[in-house]
Amino acid sequence: MFDRNSMFAVAAISTVAVAALTPTGAFALRGTFDGGWLVLITTSRGACSSGVGFGIEVRDGVMFASGFDVQGKVAANGTTRVRITSGDQSASGSGRLSGNSGAGTWQGAGSQGACAGSWSATRQ
Repeated sequence: MFDRNSMFAVAAISTVAVAALTPTGAFALRGTFDGGWLVLITTSRGACSSGVGFGIEVRDGVMFASGFDVQGKVAANGTTRVRITSGDQSASGSGRLSGNSGAGTWQGAGSQGACAGSWSATRQ
């Protein structure tokens, strides 16, 4: 079962996940990366849970998830950026999707302090 900190860490990756970017021509394209993605978070620094997975939906290059506020985009070249918030916890992540997988890094702050790590994603 996830605690709020775990959900936050999970979300941070985001798949594929973004510090709210203004949509530009590269971001907002319907495309190659639309659909469901399973994201797995690994924590390398801090007390956040590790090995937690969650789902992200990409529609027209914009990320959506249930249970938390996510602002993220996937560019036409697969570059991802995301910002996730839940209460007083927040995290941001970046990375790249390619084909049916992707990876990147994340960092955040929550009730147990600062955390950071990596994320990986696979298309569902």
